[in-house]
Amino acid sequence: MVSLLTSYQFYLIVIGITIAERLYELKVANRNYAESMAKGGVEFGSSHYPYMVIMHTLFLIACLVEPKLNSSLAIHPFISIVAILCIIGSQTVRWWIINTLSTQWNTRVVVVPGAKRVTSGPFRYLTHPNYTVVATELIALPMLHGAWITALTFTIANIILMKTRITIENEALRLLANE
Repeated sequence: MVSLLTSYQFYLIVIGITIAERLYELKVANRNYAESMAKGGVEFGSSHYPYMVIMHTLFLIACLVEPKLNSSLAIHPFISIVAILCIIGSQTVRWWIINTLSTQWNTRVVVVPGAKRVTSGPFRYLTHPNYTVVATELIALPMLHGAWITALTFTIANIILMKTRITIENEALRLLANE
């Protein structure tokens, strides 16, 4: 007899895939960062970067811990369906962003002298599309299994961090435009 996955088992698979994807993403980011720096790139706002890494790491841990601590989390099928669609959509857009930026993409803010600002792909529609992806994911991933405290906590933390990050990135983009 074939048994179906429980919702928690499915959730663990999605979290596992997300962790694997993040590790691969960091490999791509580090390669692109090294290439940008070799071309004379200048990094902006490096002091906030460790906080961003800590927040995203704690987020994935919280996604695993909250459902374990509260096994009575309400998991409404409609919310789960919307969450998985948002997760799939956010990953699709994330890789659209990465492919559009090509070697200019990494998880830090780096300006390479002489590089042109990218205005194609998702950047035709939004100045900072990746932050929309992150905001969506911070809600959708935990809500896939009803982890609303994680969704709320890390959405608030992300808003605080993004105020700094977007200010730094906008300044870097202004410098890029003036070269």
